[in-house]
Amino acid sequence: MDLVVLLNTVNLTSGAGFLLARAAGCTVRRRDRFWEATGYSWSQPRAAAFTVGCVVLSRRPVSEVVWQHEQAHVRQYAVLGPAFWPAYALAAGWSWLRTGDWWSRNAFERGAGLTAGGYVERPVRRFGRRSRGDVPAAGPVSA
Repeated sequence: MDLVVLLNTVNLTSGAGFLLARAAGCTVRRRDRFWEATGYSWSQPRAAAFTVGCVVLSRRPVSEVVWQHEQAHVRQYAVLGPAFWPAYALAAGWSWLRTGDWWSRNAFERGAGLTAGGYVERPVRRFGRRSRGDVPAAGPVSA
């Protein structure tokens, strides 16, 4: 058995992926070393595809490029196990604070390849107060 598959089996994330796929009405088939669950019927998450353990869930079969992106997430699950979920949530929150989206500065999405996942990277927003020379976009305000 493949080490990544073994780790995701032992850490129970693949089991969670199979349960979710079944509950969401997916058809599961083997694809390469992992599993693809198509026909995902729930409205959330809104992503075209997402991964739980060794199971890639999607509404329709994913392209090879997206499949490669999702395989990176499979490996991330093998390393973190169920800790992937809160770690991913924190990374998504950080990205949202920095860019206004959940992927641009999300370490997990960046590690899997933003472009391969179909994401467009947004620039980082600056934190903090404006310097004295900065003028608001609407122009100077007079009292």
